Amino acid sequence: MYLSGHLTRDRTPFGAGEFGVMLTPNNNYDLTGIAVWAADNGCFSNRWDQQRWWAWLQRRAHLADRCLFAVAPDVVGDHQATVAKSAPWIEPMRQLGYSVAFVAQDGWDEQTTPWDGIDWLFIGGSTAFKEGPVAAAAARAAQQRGKRVHMGRVNSGRRIAWATALGCDTVDGTFLAFGPDVNLPRLRRMMRRSDQLHLMIDESGR
Repeated sequence: MYLSGHLTRDRTPFGAGEFGVMLTPNNNYDLTGIAVWAADNGCFSNRWDQQRWWAWLQRRAHLADRCLFAVAPDVVGDHQATVAKSAPWIEPMRQLGYSVAFVAQDGWDEQTTPWDGIDWLFIGGSTAFKEGPVAAAAARAAQQRGKRVHMGRVNSGRRIAWATALGCDTVDGTFLAFGPDVNLPRLRRMMRRSDQLHLMIDESGR
């Protein structure tokens, strides 16, 4: 499923569950009538504030039953710093009722990933990391442990195909923020091609 960081004026595709919404403390859309959403932490923004983020998650805990995951705090491009930053928050997030996603960043290490506390692995980091062999290894390690996999910043057919090849369950991006009337049909076509690729991969015995 594609989780859009931009909610279009016509909410029909989101109400029907064709697409989901990637909410952050900064876009903060009204989720009335939205079938599926996820809660990013907004740490990519220089405006990130721990208390503001936590209060924001708490206010939306009554919607956790249709939230795919909430993303634990991370540090862009730094795995070890992400491990340290996320550690205090994983259990409190679970207590609010959220499934927790840990962000795999540059320098990802399987042994120090907090597998026992998380439900999702979110493939983030730089473009080189996201499209490289370590991200692929991280996805496999997550799947072997029964975790679901998400990839962030997916705004092209090529990136969707790569995420599909890795076996990602969901992706997110801002593709619909620019010319949504034109890009919504394009996104639908890209997702249909990814579905076809997924079937081909499954049939090949991946």
